[in-house]
Amino acid sequence: MTPASSIRSVADLEVGSVVAEASFLLTRDSLVHYAGASGDFNPIHYRDDIAQSVGLSGVLAHGMLTMGLAVQPVVDWAGDPARVIDYQVRFTRPVFVDATNGATVTVVAKVGAIETESGVARIDLTVTFNGSTVLGKAQARVNLA
Repeated sequence: MTPASSIRSVADLEVGSVVAEASFLLTRDSLVHYAGASGDFNPIHYRDDIAQSVGLSGVLAHGMLTMGLAVQPVVDWAGDPARVIDYQVRFTRPVFVDATNGATVTVVAKVGAIETESGVARIDLTVTFNGSTVLGKAQARVNLA
């Protein structure tokens, strides 16, 4: 991983280079805290019986929580959240959070494209849980100008 302090411009980057990696353990407590902060108290995020009654195999993490965690390594790498000028994902699979073991979400951020003139890098995120991608086409545009 390249420390943010050594990134001076897009000229310091190469397409395909990993710029950040992280893993996040989500627990049922994490979901309760997020529900309180976001106001999303849908019981599929904290009650197994309700989640199963709607056809889910168990409690799942909030999509926006997963999305927010996924961009954090990019923010840390960039050194300033204001450098992230665009961020988009497609939700592809749920993250089921086991009552005992929780769930670990892993993020790998790679340089996907470099816009030399504007000083912007597209960072492609691979976000996985249990070996499966949970966010598709996850991309952040970072202004390094």
